[in-house]
Amino acid sequence: MGKITKDDSIMTKGLREAKQWSSRRLIREFPQKAWSRASLDRLLSKIDATGVMERRRGSGHRRSARTAQNITTVADLICSQEDAPHTHKTPREIQRETGISRSSVCHIAKHDLQLRSFKRMSVQKLNDDCRIKRLHRCQQLLKRFPNDRSVRSVWFTDEKVFTVASPVNAQNDRVYSSATRKKDINVDSLVRPRQHFSKSIMVSVGVSRMGKTSVVFVEPGTKINSQYYCDKVLGQGLLPDIRTRCGHYKWMLQQDGAPSHTARSTVQYLQRENINFIEPNMWPPNSPDLNPVDYALVLWT
Repeated sequence: MGKITKDDSIMTKGLREAKQWSSRRLIREFPQKAWSRASLDRLLSKIDATGVMERRRGSGHRRSARTAQNITTVADLICSQEDAPHTHKTPREIQRETGISRSSVCHIAKHDLQLRSFKRMSVQKLNDDCRIKRLHRCQQLLKRFPNDRSVRSVWFTDEKVFTVASPVNAQNDRVYSSATRKKDINVDSLVRPRQHFSKSIMVSVGVSRMGKTSVVFVEPGTKINSQYYCDKVLGQGLLPDIRTRCGHYKWMLQQDGAPSHTARSTVQYLQRENINFIEPNMWPPNSPDLNPVDYALVLWT
């Protein structure tokens, strides 16, 4: 049966008031609409009784969940308390605690409380000591690199681990069979073996406004200590590439606080090679957001 739209209701109201057309006459005159006679009778009865087509305010099924009390309860639980982040409860937790269905909690939050949901992002956890060091060292770096031009010559370097195994979406990992029962399917077809340890590979790279280096692959199973880092990663990988790309221009090497980067032998190696670098005691601790390699390596490589 065809649905009676708002425009159809307006037309029906006009014909009913002007010509007193019945539901039979309307169906006969507009067969392409495929209206239900029962629906037309209800609409005409409403027009005759009230003179309007809209549903009366307050009519319909009464709210059983979105009551004033439940709205107050959800408002107290769904938002974090003032000056106390992470004290809120999720819709599922509110459902378990109050008995209000999860869908009703979501409707109350959206329509009654006019709240919007925002996805939280992961950030580095800092204690008070790290915050003070990070602020102090960032201020020193700003004095050392006061403008965009001074930052252009900084080569940001770091290592990154990539998992070789491709991710699997378990929701889409399904088996189709003509069997009517799951137990009739061969067990080997329903089981997906999982490795205890996923294969991974570590790479090192350097990026700056002057360009990017080639990717240096770390040998599998190798522990990156100061000797390996200086000989393989820097000596045979990053430094020759950076020198070739920069030519006679002055440049600066950046490293984070990894043990192989801050080791005394690494600092001595860079000094022997006459490399300008940001000293280990100058780089802010726990600051991956300051190194573009930590969050944008894929874009450059």
